[in-house]
Amino acid sequence: MLVQSYLFFEGHCDEAIAFYQRALDAEVVMLLRFKDHPDPAQLGTRPPGTADKVMHASLRIGDTAVMVSDGRNQGKPDFQGFAQSLTVATEAEAEQRFAALADGGQVTMPLAKTFFSPRFGMVADRFGVTWIVMVRR
Repeated sequence: MLVQSYLFFEGHCDEAIAFYQRALDAEVVMLLRFKDHPDPAQLGTRPPGTADKVMHASLRIGDTAVMVSDGRNQGKPDFQGFAQSLTVATEAEAEQRFAALADGGQVTMPLAKTFFSPRFGMVADRFGVTWIVMVRR
C-alpha cells in the first residue's frame, strides 16, 4: 500500500512548482496540462483560460513523490486539516528549508530545539500549506 499527498493549488500550481523547486529542490517528474487531455469533453466545463493550467503533476521531493494540480482553478487554495512533514538530516538543512518555506508565508512555531529533535518548527508557506520541519535523530 502507498499513501501520497495530492495538493490542489486552484490556479496557482505553476507558481507552487517553481516555489518548491527553489525551497525544497523539488524535481518535476511528470506534468500534464488540461489542454493535453485526449478527450476534453471528459473534463466537463472548465473556466475560460485554464487550458494551460496544470491538470496533474508529480514532484519528487527527496525520496517522496508529491502530486499537485490546479484542481478546479477556483482561486485561493484552502489547505486545512493536515500538514506536510519534512524530516532532514542536519540542523543546517532544517534552518535553510524552514527559511525557504517561510518566505512569503507565516511561521506558526519557530524552529527550535525540542526534547525529541535538535530542530523542530512549523510554517504555513505562501500557498497556505502547513509544513512541519524537523531533524531526524
